[in-house]
Amino acid sequence: MPVPILLVTGFLGAGKTTVVNHLLANADGRRIAAIVNDFGAINIDAELIAGASDGVVSLANGCICCSLEGDLLRTLSTLLRRDPKPEYIVIETSGVADPADIVRNLMDPVILREAPLEAVLCVIDAAMPPAALDDALQRSQLCVADIVALSKLDLTDEGAGVRMREAIRAQRVPAVVVDAKHGAIPSALLFPASDRAPAPREPGPKWPAEERFETLSWTSDRPLSLPRLQQAIGRLAPKLARAKGLFETVEQPGRLMVFQFAGGRATLAPGEPPTEGVPRARIVFIAELGVLSKADLDGIMGACVAEV
Repeated sequence: MPVPILLVTGFLGAGKTTVVNHLLANADGRRIAAIVNDFGAINIDAELIAGASDGVVSLANGCICCSLEGDLLRTLSTLLRRDPKPEYIVIETSGVADPADIVRNLMDPVILREAPLEAVLCVIDAAMPPAALDDALQRSQLCVADIVALSKLDLTDEGAGVRMREAIRAQRVPAVVVDAKHGAIPSALLFPASDRAPAPREPGPKWPAEERFETLSWTSDRPLSLPRLQQAIGRLAPKLARAKGLFETVEQPGRLMVFQFAGGRATLAPGEPPTEGVPRARIVFIAELGVLSKADLDGIMGACVAEV
């Protein structure tokens, strides 16, 4: 039987990982394989999704998760050779990826026969201004979507969802638009019960490649001071498009904190205990090209390291 693919796209910090995490945690007996394609040298997303790390990790509910290291088609081929074979495959793209390119790859006749693209899900941050949809990359992500999921509705006013839906309609997108509170989307919408293979699709116009973002990774072998880190993020925030990471603090030793920054909002959540031999702090910063230098970043973040 062919294994349907769900492609999850969306801009930096839109909430893609939350959606994929919810799918894996609520698989309802389905064997789901998740491929995480993070943007940056440190694959933080793969660590956040149900505790996955490099390689393929089997999850307690029968799902598996792996990181995309290189060629997408080779990764898919590896998953399809597993026993038992997954029933569904979810691919989470990078926030700066044009999904039209990935759709073209998935139209490869061999992949289409064994793992047809069932649906494209675009996650949109409902708290961002609707004018952000005028961005060429955001339009490209939106225009290939079969389903648009509005995330972060709990972080904005009641009218935000209505305004964003109107902005999406203005883009003449034929996709179904749904709310995705805390990443929840009806699974029947994403994984319809059908024996038919989805037909090949037109991936849409290819937008000119544009190097807009760069990633700067920062690590420390010592825990951080939380008050100093808050000051540092306040200084860096105006220059950041996205940031995420894991770190231990002197205020809460023996436990990593999960850090997320998107849309001007920073959040912290408790994580797992630190791993021996792994840096105590690992953070990825994503910014427009030339806006943030490595020297400035190292200087600001270096002041967060707790004194011995």
